[in-house]
Amino acid sequence: MSQQDEQYRVAVGNDGRASVGETSDQPYRVPVSNDENGPASVFEHLWTPYRMAYIRGEGKPTGDHDCPFCLIPKMGDEEGLIVARGRTVFAVLNLYPYNAGHLMVVPYRHVPDYTDLTVEEVAELGDLTQTAMRTIRAVSGAHGFNIGMNQGHIAGAGIADHLHQHVVPRWGGDTNFMPVIGLTRVLPQVLTETRRLLADAWAEHADTGAEA
Repeated sequence: MSQQDEQYRVAVGNDGRASVGETSDQPYRVPVSNDENGPASVFEHLWTPYRMAYIRGEGKPTGDHDCPFCLIPKMGDEEGLIVARGRTVFAVLNLYPYNAGHLMVVPYRHVPDYTDLTVEEVAELGDLTQTAMRTIRAVSGAHGFNIGMNQGHIAGAGIADHLHQHVVPRWGGDTNFMPVIGLTRVLPQVLTETRRLLADAWAEHADTGAEA
């Protein structure tokens, strides 16, 4: 038996169960076979009771009558934080942004799934996404973007019944100790000012094509 094997045997015991109080020269290893409670006994727990309301769906829209994505287009642009309106989709700032300039491209129709969109809606959703990227780059100098949509509650969609695509600008170093450790996002600009800057620049970048 090697010295390493002997140290492991001493640390966990002949029966494969982890011991407590092993010395510093004995490596601590958690066996995953022939051990009924070993791995579970060393896991730490992070309690997040505030997420239970989200898991249960409390406060979620139950239809187009209380869906924020259906109600927002009926508001004025400033009140609803709408950046641009298209024929079948619109662009609106996220009320709880990951980064400054985080917006969403949303169809007017109350549909849940990407496969529910018409050909026209798919085309315009893509067009407004491109315009959003060009506009945000011009206004804020974004280094990159996260673009995507969560389909269904199981995939993390906050409002699963109404499709929405996120456009999140990114900068080098925008993920630091504040959100990771402090659970705080630093947003240097109020949403109304961000909306005004993007809305004012939107038309200039709407049809510039691939050359932009």
